[in-house]
Amino acid sequence: QVQLVESGGGLVQPGGSLRLSCAASGNIFRIDGMGWYRQALGKQRELVAVIIGGGSTRYADSVKGRFTISRDNAKNTVYLQMNSLKPEDTAVYSCNVYGIGNPTSFSSWGQGTQVTVSS
Repeated sequence: QVQLVESGGGLVQPGGSLRLSCAASGNIFRIDGMGWYRQALGKQRELVAVIIGGGSTRYADSVKGRFTISRDNAKNTVYLQMNSLKPEDTAVYSCNVYGIGNPTSFSSWGQGTQVTVSS
């Protein structure tokens, strides 16, 4: 099993910044991808950003230029730096990590962390 622990959410004013962290632990042989998703109240979950393979990244159009995803391979940790936050960024943010464990593949989700952007 692979467990994920998220941290870094909270309340921030519009224009502010937050950094989310997600650390993976457990029976990990190889991590193939790490990503962040969010779900606002009454809406479907959506992809925010993902980092895969050798470091390729992909972002939702709504966060391009404001959010940056990065990872620390030694710590099996993925980060989401969120700048210039807007009220519409308010949501529960969850990380997803997938790859190869021992002996099978895995796709694990974090518990979710609330991000609220409000004045």
